[in-house]
Amino acid sequence: MRIFIFFCFFSLFFFSYPAFSKVNNKLCFQCHKSNKNKYLHNKYIHKPIISKGCLECHFPHASKNEKLLKKSTNKLCFTCHKKLKNDFKSDLFLHKPYKEQACLRCHIAHSSNYNFLLKNDVKDLCFSCHKNLLVNKQKFLHKPYQDGKCLSCHNAHVGYDVRLLKKENGNLLCYSCHKRNKKFYDVHLGKKEINNCLECHNPHMSNNKFLLKNFEHKPFAEKKCNICHNQKDKSNSLCLNCHKNIDSTFYYFHNHALGGYQKNSCLICHSPHLGNTKILLKSSPKVLCISCHINAYVQKENSLYVHPKRDNCIECHKGHGANNPSMLKGDGNQVCSRCHKTQGKFSHPVGDKVLDPRNGQPITCITCHEPMGTNFKYELKLSGEAALCVECHKNY
Repeated sequence: MRIFIFFCFFSLFFFSYPAFSKVNNKLCFQCHKSNKNKYLHNKYIHKPIISKGCLECHFPHASKNEKLLKKSTNKLCFTCHKKLKNDFKSDLFLHKPYKEQACLRCHIAHSSNYNFLLKNDVKDLCFSCHKNLLVNKQKFLHKPYQDGKCLSCHNAHVGYDVRLLKKENGNLLCYSCHKRNKKFYDVHLGKKEINNCLECHNPHMSNNKFLLKNFEHKPFAEKKCNICHNQKDKSNSLCLNCHKNIDSTFYYFHNHALGGYQKNSCLICHSPHLGNTKILLKSSPKVLCISCHINAYVQKENSLYVHPKRDNCIECHKGHGANNPSMLKGDGNQVCSRCHKTQGKFSHPVGDKVLDPRNGQPITCITCHEPMGTNFKYELKLSGEAALCVECHKNY
């Protein structure tokens, strides 16, 4: 009798399990009827649904993950998409949703009418976050931008700079469409090496022909090229001869005029020809700062907690020089209290009369906080439970 019962159970397991493991989704769709129409009638279907069935990603009975997934969403995706997982080990910049491993922010898990199982058309999907690019009322539009082909220039997941450009050299990206022929060199006065196309041209839109930027350096606007180009001294003095009021902004202990630059350090950030603002910055402050301070940015890139204004460097830092550490616009209290009005009034004592026992310096907000990013809540440098406090309060 026992042998018969064992045989029955063995037969039930042996014959039913393979059939269930190779289920062609019909069993699942008996209950999930609405999903059958939703998943199988779209243009693009996720390959596992067709080739292996629902059980490739889902458990049939129970799971600690939502929707009975075998693993959390990001880990489940990376079991097949292994190349994408390796991107996290590279030195490339990661798209924020990708860095947060939020695959389903852009993709649909089962099927879609858009390629790559995207939730929407590429243009609409990108603009759902990058709303500042929705304003396309300017007179001239770059054709890839006009056609919504964001991925012509940008990668969706990783890139060579913070803009996720497809090529490490931005010029090479431009030259893939804009060929360097005789007309090209004639327009650029015969100059063979064009170092940065985006120094003069906007990549998306402009009110000027050829997508030229809106603000012109006065000598350039007046076509008085010789004012700058015929000078033997190419150092900062070339710029400061005209911009005399700027000279004093570098007279500080920490400044951007130092650093052993062999050439004119002004031209690292400012364009001598065209710009989107009156100060003729070559790009946004974030892009410019990262181009030099790449290690500082990447080091904090994966921190759990970062200051919400971290990407706008000049919100807290001066561009030319300051006597405060990190070229802050004030000491560690003055900068923070511009937004955090109550800090220093009821929290931990700060100021000249409260000295850090470790170095004898006045305690400020940045004694305990690291706004660029940390793994502790409130951007604390160490855990606020105890580790940070006992740095100074040894007796506790």
